[in-house]
Amino acid sequence: MILRYFDGCPHWRTAYERVNEVLAEIGDDAVAVALERVETPEDAERLRFAGSPTVLVNGEDPFEGEVAGGYGLSCRVYQTPEGPAGFPTKEQLREVLHDQATT
Repeated sequence: MILRYFDGCPHWRTAYERVNEVLAEIGDDAVAVALERVETPEDAERLRFAGSPTVLVNGEDPFEGEVAGGYGLSCRVYQTPEGPAGFPTKEQLREVLHDQATT
């Protein structure tokens, strides 16, 4: 699992903590979450970086359908039941991690 981010994003640390918490809750705490910093606009385009933070599960962005706009060094907005947020809820993460574990 990979969490992509850029240094100017205030949300990536919370997302990293949340992903690790959910992995522990579902019994996958042995899964390592690798941090991957995106440093340039060119890297963002090449990586199809939809904003920070981006969680990749098995190399795929499970929230890709929510992306509005192009790729670049920007903060990402997730649609949550509570409204727009800088990272997915624990429940949203549980759902995508469970879906990946059963496929």
